[in-house]
Parts: sequence; C-alpha cells; structure tokens
Amino acid sequence: MSSQGFMSKVAMPYAEALIESASAASVLDKVNEDLSLISDILKESKELEAFFYNPLITIEVKKNVVNELFNNQVHNLVIRFLLVLIDRRRIALLDIIISKYLELVYELQSTIVAEILTPIILTDVQQSVLISKIKDITSSKTVKLVITIEPMLIAGFIIKIGSKIIDTSLHGRLKHISAYLNSASNISI
Repeated sequence: MSSQGFMSKVAMPYAEALIESASAASVLDKVNEDLSLISDILKESKELEAFFYNPLITIEVKKNVVNELFNNQVHNLVIRFLLVLIDRRRIALLDIIISKYLELVYELQSTIVAEILTPIILTDVQQSVLISKIKDITSSKTVKLVITIEPMLIAGFIIKIGSKIIDTSLHGRLKHISAYLNSASNISI
C-alpha cells in the first residue's frame, strides 16, 4: 500500500467523525467554510504547514498557535478538532483530513466539485453561467468551483469534474493540432 493510501485510510475516520459532530451540532455549512479557509491558509503559508508537521515542536506550542490563529475566526468545534489532532499527533494529516471531509460532505449534499483552470480571473457572471452549465451537464443540485489561474492556457479554460475533462483552451487546441500534424507526417504515401 502506498504511503498516500495509508494516510488516506488514517484520515478517513477523523473526517467521518467531524462530519458526524458538525451534523449533530447543526453547523455543517460553517465547518465547511472554516475548513476551506484553513486549507487555503495552509496552501498559502508553507511556514505554518512546516510548523504543524515538525515533530520537534511541542504539543503545547502547537495548541497555543492554533488558539492564537483561529480563535474567533472559526467555529469552536473546528478548534477543538484541531486540538484533538495535535494531541493524537495527527496534525500532519490535516490537509488530507480536510480533503476527505469535503469529499464526503459534497457527496452527502449532492455537490459536484468542478476544478476550473483559466488564464484570467472569472467574473461573478461568468462563474454563475459555468455553475449553471455544469448543473445541467451533471444533474447535480449544487456545484462548487475550484478556480486556478493558469496563464499558459492563453485563452479558454479547462474544466475537470472527477475523471472527466473538458478542454476549450487555446493551448489544448494547439496541442491537438500538433498531435494531428505529427501523426499525419508519420503516414507514408
């Protein structure tokens, strides 16, 4: 079993327990927002990520940092959850746990996550149109867009929904034309 698969198996019970606790307290949406915020912070701050993953930093120091950073910013349930992860020395799995949690919640709420790669920032109107089209395609109740700016695409965008990819980018079209021309030049007359 790969280390990623092992970490995923370890993370799953924590994600399930958090969903159960958030549902029981009727704060599922708030916890979703808070975990998305924490995930974004971890992606932006490699120092914080390294701090949590460092086994030489004591549990008390990590707990103090969590309380300082997130007190009055996230729901109390999320803070308690983070403290449990620190106590059990599982805080290094936080990103995987958040990912599993969101995956389970979206499945529970019939939400489709669509990853959008685009060379420009999309306006609210463009995002609304994309959400509407994706709802039509997938017959899902709600759609969450995860937008990544990718200047290399030049124009257009790429939509990833699960294993499906819709590539309308100029970069993708140029690659397709290049592959076609290369295959045509290999055919002998």
